Amino acid sequence: MAQKWNWREQREKNAFLALEDGTILHGVSVGAPVNMVGEVVFNTGMSGYQEILSDPSYSGQIVTMTCTEIGNVGVNPDDMESSQFHANGFLMHEMNAPSNWRSHESLRDALTRRGIPSLAGIDTRALTSRLRQHGTMKACLAAGTSKGKSADATRNDVRLTEEEAMAMARQWGGLDGQDYAAKVSCKEQYQWDPDGKISTSWGMGDKLPAADLRVVAYDFGIKWNILRSMRRSGFDVTVVPAKTPAESVLALKPDGVFLSNGPADPAAVVYAIDNARKLIGKVPVMGICLGHQILGLATGARTYRLKFGHHGCNHPVKDLQTSKVEITSQNHNFAIDAATIDESKVEATHINLNDQTIEGLRHKTEPMFCVQYHPEACPGPHDPYYLFARFREMMGR
Repeated sequence: MAQKWNWREQREKNAFLALEDGTILHGVSVGAPVNMVGEVVFNTGMSGYQEILSDPSYSGQIVTMTCTEIGNVGVNPDDMESSQFHANGFLMHEMNAPSNWRSHESLRDALTRRGIPSLAGIDTRALTSRLRQHGTMKACLAAGTSKGKSADATRNDVRLTEEEAMAMARQWGGLDGQDYAAKVSCKEQYQWDPDGKISTSWGMGDKLPAADLRVVAYDFGIKWNILRSMRRSGFDVTVVPAKTPAESVLALKPDGVFLSNGPADPAAVVYAIDNARKLIGKVPVMGICLGHQILGLATGARTYRLKFGHHGCNHPVKDLQTSKVEITSQNHNFAIDAATIDESKVEATHINLNDQTIEGLRHKTEPMFCVQYHPEACPGPHDPYYLFARFREMMGR
């Protein structure tokens, strides 16, 4: 049974979250002693906090876990989705000490070492209800531990007043209209796991198939498990930075092109939308999450902000072609407006059964499809893994 941190050994609640609407939630600082602004979202997953923290799509966001017990399995190097934690902050009701044979360090130590502020002991149920009722909000997580004054919410030598933190939350520019994909993308082109060691160790130890299809993957914040999944599907994957021109990608003579997940506003990555237009019809294309939204925009649709987004690994999605329902892992704040889809070019293939939003598109005449959710299934169910096989079929194998 997982141990719990002894709250009685803690001093009184020494940090707080200030929402832009004036709400203040006090808690105990269990991460880095820094102040940070961000957009507060809630995630309904019961597991996978390490994957969430290291997912580049959470850049700019302060994540609230609705599951009350967090930290039981600790943190280990094998479950990282990138080389670092990307979330701006982390909120939970109860932090547990690790009790798992795979753990290399506690969540508390991992957050502190990586400079991520975190609060435990707050009423996450009340916070989630507020976000559901009023929508996603900007906030300042105030965990600085030294006295002083500063207008920079990212400094760690400041103990903010509630009024100062609230003002910082309101003054922060937010994620709308912001290109975060370029911030989290790789700086140079590279080949993923050429010797197969990473993809084999991640799996069940079975032999990898031959990498007989060359795929170029745009990195808008790509998760390592997507890359592992593509290698395990027989793809030789070359990863390129977000702003790589379509002409440079085509010059690599790929069998297919993949558009990855990523953070913030899809309408802000105008260069990616332009490149997607140039790729459609020239080579088979698959996209997920931000890549899905980019392909929707490239084919004439528009995107809009959801009230509180989809974040979790329990979202039901219906495949309109087979009538099957998949349980999916999701993380996004924007969606494609169904009323703006150019039905002469594309058709919806999947819908979210919670709110009827578009979860998948297929081009009617060109080899292109995309989904809003994460078929790599980590953390989350394996129901949508077939989509990588569908990509192979599209490439003629």
